[in-house]
Amino acid sequence: MAILITGGAGYIGSHTVLYFLNQGEEVIVLDNLEKGHQQAILGATFYKGSLHDEALLTELFEKHKIDAVIHFAASSLVGESVEKPLEYYENNVIGTHKLVKQMVKHDVKHIVFSSTAATYGEPKSIPIKETDPTSPTSPYGETKLAIEKLFHWCDGAYGLKSVCLRYFNAAGADPEGRIGEDHTPESHLIPIVLQVALGQREHVQIFGGDYDTKDGSCVRDYIHVMDLAEAHYLALQKLRRDDKTAIYNLGNGKGFTVKEVIETCRSVTGHPIPAVVSARRPGDPATLIASAEQANKELGWKPKYPQLEAIVRHAWNWHEAKPKGYETN
Repeated sequence: MAILITGGAGYIGSHTVLYFLNQGEEVIVLDNLEKGHQQAILGATFYKGSLHDEALLTELFEKHKIDAVIHFAASSLVGESVEKPLEYYENNVIGTHKLVKQMVKHDVKHIVFSSTAATYGEPKSIPIKETDPTSPTSPYGETKLAIEKLFHWCDGAYGLKSVCLRYFNAAGADPEGRIGEDHTPESHLIPIVLQVALGQREHVQIFGGDYDTKDGSCVRDYIHVMDLAEAHYLALQKLRRDDKTAIYNLGNGKGFTVKEVIETCRSVTGHPIPAVVSARRPGDPATLIASAEQANKELGWKPKYPQLEAIVRHAWNWHEAKPKGYETN
């Protein structure tokens, strides 16, 4: 039996593909390569295409004995989603609708969904728990929450069981340096800081220096991408074992300020990394930290790389070896 991983050529998707392959699973990857990189797929069967291509989806489900789906394929930039809500609803919600139709048609009962902390919006308390209110502040968060609700109703109607994983700031790279993070343009803090160390940017911008935190900069919960990959595998194992729908937060349960991230990058790289404090960005909460107690208890998930230094070191090993990302392969 095979696992279909949609968006498996993307950053988190490709690391999850690698993890599943290492567990001896047969993996089928579907990705349109708009954001992903085929070079990041190490050993899986690959199909280039979209969730909107119903003929291709039919072919995949009829040609391969698919046991379950790990679903990453989505548009995922918060700011862009505010500018292009129609595109985000079409790609994320309608694309998932077409995927789920094929799953129901071919009697595939298990899906692990890449959700997001953006489903919560402005947090009412810290750390954030799965039982906290969901009130997204962007179309991106709204589309992810809409998909979670779709899965809820499909459970009752069709027996489709899902695990939705709401995670916070993915970071790091494969510890062996085989694959890593490569976005154009880059929007994540750690690779942006490392681009300064590589001489690709003059400085890093710190958006806001007057938050109510230990050093005035925002606090975020960073999770190693391979820890996220393992969580998807453990979630699928739980679905296979218990056949129950669930939602879990994934995070380290502790946060690091933007200034702490920059200082750690300076230490790991040996570069000075100039930083400039500028105005706050609208809608940036001061602190976002997850409670992953449920995932720890019910999935048996515990991050192997909770230290910021290890996360940054693995990211740096990748960026230093591949300063232009997959172009240098």
